[in-house]
Amino acid sequence: MTESDLPVAQLTPGRWGDPAHPVALPPAALEALKHLGVRRPAEPAAPVDRPGLSNEALQLLEKLLGAEHLKTDLETRWGHTRGYSTPDLLRHRAGDTTDMPAAVVYPASHDEVQALLTTCSEQHLAVVPYAGGTSVVGGLAPQGTAFIAVDLRRLERLVELDEISRTATLEAGVRGTAAEALLAERGYTLGHFPQSYEGASIGGYAATRSSGQSSAGYGRFDQMVVGLTMATPRGTIELGKAPMSAAGPDLRQLVLGSEGTLGIITSVVVRIRPRPVERSFEGWRFGSFDEGLVAIRRLAQDGPLPTVLRLSDEAETAINLADPDVLAGGSGGVQAIVGFEGERTGVRRTEVAAVLTAAGGEEMGEGPGETWREGRYRAPYLRDPLLDEGALVETLETAGFWSALPQLKAQVTEALVTALTEQGTPPIVLCHVSHVYETGASLYFTVICAQTDDPIAQWRKAKTAANAAISAAGGTITHHHGVGTDHRSAYAEEVGPLAIEALQAVKHVLDPNGILNPGILIPPDLDPAS
Repeated sequence: MTESDLPVAQLTPGRWGDPAHPVALPPAALEALKHLGVRRPAEPAAPVDRPGLSNEALQLLEKLLGAEHLKTDLETRWGHTRGYSTPDLLRHRAGDTTDMPAAVVYPASHDEVQALLTTCSEQHLAVVPYAGGTSVVGGLAPQGTAFIAVDLRRLERLVELDEISRTATLEAGVRGTAAEALLAERGYTLGHFPQSYEGASIGGYAATRSSGQSSAGYGRFDQMVVGLTMATPRGTIELGKAPMSAAGPDLRQLVLGSEGTLGIITSVVVRIRPRPVERSFEGWRFGSFDEGLVAIRRLAQDGPLPTVLRLSDEAETAINLADPDVLAGGSGGVQAIVGFEGERTGVRRTEVAAVLTAAGGEEMGEGPGETWREGRYRAPYLRDPLLDEGALVETLETAGFWSALPQLKAQVTEALVTALTEQGTPPIVLCHVSHVYETGASLYFTVICAQTDDPIAQWRKAKTAANAAISAAGGTITHHHGVGTDHRSAYAEEVGPLAIEALQAVKHVLDPNGILNPGILIPPDLDPAS
């Protein structure tokens, strides 16, 4: 099965995937949870409805979009509440409706989105763009104000495919799986496969600067975008007359990563490539994570680059290989996954193998690579049964220059272990590199421990410690998850007050009444809505 064959994930409030097809934890995982002192939490609570919009506001929305495209029932609003971080899921399980939208609307075109924003600005009614709903950083939970969720699922067209330029124009509501299926019919691929692929959307990819698991070969999503259209309360912005330009600052880059705070992206023009006819994935073993870092850095800096290049540390390697010694600190080296797509796969494999062998690597064959490929979207499904059992499991990520990576990894790991152990819940901390560049790479951490009586506060303390460690070690607060509310303060510290003031000025011009995702990305004291 290829990515274009995967269905859109049927996301439900508080869980990932179709509840009719739950995922069970393997026996080894259940045994490991016993060592962590995990105990089952209370049963989930039902949500209690909250006041909605005034009749006047509802009538305005109904006039704009039609009654059939305006929903105010509890089930629909609850289904558009927050995203899919672990704190989001825990709040869902607690029946917390604090961040529930007052209504959900479903525009079908750029013009309808534009009219909606104009009207909502006049009425001082906050809006949150919603497509896949897969934010894991609090990007869908504006604070302190009633708001409507703008569900973009009806913007679902492949508008144009330019085979000469190899570009495709896709509307923002197209899910990742649907985009691949549409392009596959014409013999092309986007090549963007984040772990949220089964649920995320084209608009979300753009608004958060998403990065996929094949980024070594295809690039990040912001590198794929050559044009875009965005509706704002003040009017429409269209960018991208050519692939590159020296006509002033590249304003596409201002929109990409803006997380719905400057406008709603309604379509993007993206670079596409022919669908690969050859694919292969293989595993490599190195004696240590530091040894593996040297090897993948050689590929990133001097080539040749495979399509997929990722390196797990000792703990993650042991977990992936179902090694029971991981809880006792056992180490059997580390595993790298190397994937190839497209033409000359055999030649590229030989060239890459020569580099990895010279760096001390041992080829493990296609077995580990195929195992990873087949289970690459499985992790979000495993989190739900882990939470059911009473485990706290969450991820965070960063990036840094190659020279800083070993210290960055060590300091973040130490911060997480210390913060959680002090709360009586010593964790397992896993780490891998999955996105590489000539000058540096990302680090992606997975944390597993027992829940305390207040797991949201428990994780908040650990995440605060990790954020401080990232800053102290010279990393960025996020490589691909985005800012949202979770990273808002750390982002302001990272770029400095003058840069934040400049961003606030842009927001004030495009969104003078501060209705767009208030409290997201921009600190509250600088947000026009505050």
